Amino acid sequence: MKTMQFIIHNSKSILASALMALCVACAPTPIDEASLFLTEEAANQLIEQGTLLTLHELKDSFMTEKGNYLSDTTLYRTRATKDGKNYLFSIDTIPTFDTPIYIRGRVTTDDYAGNFYKTLCIQQIVNGEQQALRLSVDAGSIGGLYQIGQEILIRVDGLAIGRYANQPQLCLPTYNNNIYANNAEQKVGWAAGRIPIAIFRARTQCIGKPDVSKLVYDEYEIQEFISVLNIQEARKWDAKLVRIKNVHYTGKYFESNGSQSKCSTGDPETDGNANVFAPTTENIGYPQSRIVEDLKGNKVSISASEYAKFAHFYLPGANKNGIDSCKNYVGDVVGILGYYNDNAKYDPAADDWAISIRSLDDLHLYYDTNKNLQLEEEEKTIEGLWPRIEYTK
Repeated sequence: MKTMQFIIHNSKSILASALMALCVACAPTPIDEASLFLTEEAANQLIEQGTLLTLHELKDSFMTEKGNYLSDTTLYRTRATKDGKNYLFSIDTIPTFDTPIYIRGRVTTDDYAGNFYKTLCIQQIVNGEQQALRLSVDAGSIGGLYQIGQEILIRVDGLAIGRYANQPQLCLPTYNNNIYANNAEQKVGWAAGRIPIAIFRARTQCIGKPDVSKLVYDEYEIQEFISVLNIQEARKWDAKLVRIKNVHYTGKYFESNGSQSKCSTGDPETDGNANVFAPTTENIGYPQSRIVEDLKGNKVSISASEYAKFAHFYLPGANKNGIDSCKNYVGDVVGILGYYNDNAKYDPAADDWAISIRSLDDLHLYYDTNKNLQLEEEEKTIEGLWPRIEYTK
């Protein structure tokens, strides 16, 4: 009996030792940083095996006006062009070559606040000047994979370069047949679509670690870009990371005809004109815009999605009683500059320009007791910072 007990006990010990050895053998391999982040040297070694294009060179080399996807059988949406010469929507496929073609740039957007859905913007500084491009990628929370400030290297041959509402973007062709869309009969057709995340990840590598301090903000007067009404020229400005100074919200928005209307005090869940950043569009989904004005009286829209986390926050200086205090909150706005025109029957206009903020942190607005006079730096206090107040009924 004792012999049997010894055998059983010994067997248990052997089994326990084996399980311990197995657990040790199955321990996860530590993450190798080199497999996640390329060094500059490693990136250059990859690039030397192919061709590196600047972002402007990519557009100039492969993006044509009509695109190579337009034919009798592959049509764009009817609102893509009105004259057959200028196209707001286009697709050019990039051939696959024996040697890879690369672009590189630093991520300038963050989708945490929900205002950049399945989109990345990147910038590249060439000879001291910013070049920029949108990347359309079919992945929610893509900012978790490619964080703001992260430099990336992308192999682009085999993908496509296209325009959606005149905004250039790296993409893949997508056919839209959504019969439930607003004005659906005008929108059926081929358009620049999102790159599946598996394809994008296979073609994209990170260079170094994210570093937001290396982002470059181009500082402009509003008049400098809203006066650009040539649609080809506008494409060179699109997706730039910019800063405009000494502006305030007016509490107004642009109508479709370019006129301005005053925001209401309604419930943003039912009133599309409410004095918040992005009230309802009744599920149509277009970005909502609210006007800011500089000291010279120039105006531009600040754009936000109704699905952004801050969509129902009151505009700076607005409240349940109205918008009378908006002019008192003055400061800087940063964000992604965009020229958006999705219907070729309308001539290019200044109100096609907008700046999309990434989050409310892009609004550096302070209460100015002098009512829209430029605040000196020493006058800006925490107490004077615009309070972020959600809409409450």
